[in-house]
Amino acid sequence: MKEQLRELLLQAIRTLQQDAILPADLEVPNFVIERTRSRDHGDFAANAAMLLAKPARAKPRELAEKLVAALPANALVGKVEIAGPGFINFFLAPGAYHAEVERVLADGNAYGRSNSGKGVTAGVEFVSANPTGPLHVGHGRNAVLGDCIARVLDATGWKVKREFYYNDAGVQIQNLAVSTQARARGLTPNDAGWPEDGYRGDYIADVAQAYLNGDSVEVEGHVVTGAKDAEDLEAIRHFAVAYLRREQNLDLAAFGVGFDVYYLESSLYSQGKVEETVRELVAHGHTYEEGGALWLRSTDYGDDKDRVMRKSDGTYTYFVPDVAYHMTKWQRGYVNAVTVLGSDHHGSLARVKAGLQALDDGIPKGYPNYVLYQMVTVMRGGEEVKLSKRAGSYLTLRDLIEEAGRDATRYFLIARKADSQLVFDIDLARSQSNDNPVYYIQYAHARVSRVLEELAERGLPPVDAKASIAQLGRLDSEHEQVLFTELSRYPEVVEAAAANLEPHLIAQYLRELAGALHSYYHEHKWIVDDAELRNARITLALATRQVIRNGLDLLGLSAPEKM
Repeated sequence: MKEQLRELLLQAIRTLQQDAILPADLEVPNFVIERTRSRDHGDFAANAAMLLAKPARAKPRELAEKLVAALPANALVGKVEIAGPGFINFFLAPGAYHAEVERVLADGNAYGRSNSGKGVTAGVEFVSANPTGPLHVGHGRNAVLGDCIARVLDATGWKVKREFYYNDAGVQIQNLAVSTQARARGLTPNDAGWPEDGYRGDYIADVAQAYLNGDSVEVEGHVVTGAKDAEDLEAIRHFAVAYLRREQNLDLAAFGVGFDVYYLESSLYSQGKVEETVRELVAHGHTYEEGGALWLRSTDYGDDKDRVMRKSDGTYTYFVPDVAYHMTKWQRGYVNAVTVLGSDHHGSLARVKAGLQALDDGIPKGYPNYVLYQMVTVMRGGEEVKLSKRAGSYLTLRDLIEEAGRDATRYFLIARKADSQLVFDIDLARSQSNDNPVYYIQYAHARVSRVLEELAERGLPPVDAKASIAQLGRLDSEHEQVLFTELSRYPEVVEAAAANLEPHLIAQYLRELAGALHSYYHEHKWIVDDAELRNARITLALATRQVIRNGLDLLGLSAPEKM
């Protein structure tokens, strides 16, 4: 609807240019068309007249009047009014909403999808957990955020690549190896010889036993077999990483999350990407030596101070491989790169972006797009749940899925904006009540399906939705008008979710749409004796069910027919 109104205004602007009211060489400003807060002011308002008043050398209201007079006739618009300093308010004709219902039913699962991304590649990197233990609830929020961002980008025409970056090098991997070795030698975390920074969860014992058994683990096409030798630390390292990567993949599969690319941190070193990055930064003159260390002039790119790249002992600081890694994203064609990280990583973002800019390789300013999320507090029975026997020190994602279910876990972890604190109430997630938002939404979908069953049970003919579009004019109650309006908002919500990387907008929208449907069901009988009215009401309900199904799919949730 917004795009159709924009085109009408563009035609009016061209007419005023032809009439010399506006300059012929005018560069049309990016005016805004937005939904009004009150339907008393119409359905949509445009600020075009205010932006065009200066080049037209006219008062905004006077120019608004001329724009309105130049608008071509269109069945979409019922009337147009001018408000305030020059807003153009559009009141849509009822037929505009009826046409949108028809579009919903015609497009089906494709309704709300667009090609605004134009097939350009977008890489979404998320989860990227160290392969040192089971995924925790924070990883779960990361996973559903990244997965849903990928889904809304795909729905708006981007060519999406989902990527998992494995930190398979460094101190934590060493701790994993020596912890597994200690278990393989028969030690427990309570024994005196246990490594100081060793991992204490029961899962380490499982890894060690599988290694000693000579089990084979397959991960992304590679098979690693336990060498059974408790003294071969390198063999233990390879096996433990593979074993826990497989476990994490199983956790994510249970969560409905998959990846197109698995990228290993170790490959940045083995393929010379870190050295290549350092050479390029030095060659472009953005580094200097001081105190035996190599520094990046990151203050030239907005950082609060210059950063050490290579320490005096010859080792690199942790942000250097991050720069190298994101450089490979650009080289691999990720025009839009999205990285989902916990908010505790905030301090490192400026130096990574500075390093990418200093490469002078055409990488856009602000690359990549970071989405930072707050951690999750899990509650049960009014008390915080923190520990898992399996993990030792935190609640695992698998624990949460097993207790609350996949759909509820996904919805609760995506329902709020990423940078807001999130409290996950297990008792609420398990409840079958209207207070449980995911149940409330899914029940709206199932409710429409149940009405169709009831039609058959009563011996009434099925609804011919296509033929019933002509009867939608009979739907003029407040509840029906709310549903018409809510349905038409869906494509805009999908576009906003993709443009702003905010999939929680879909979750919030679905709750509002479900609420509108439930209210309509309670206030108006759908199965009435008047066949035309019955078919019109059920047609509106069918369109609503379709949009709910489409929105649930973008969140990776099921759309049950029965509940």
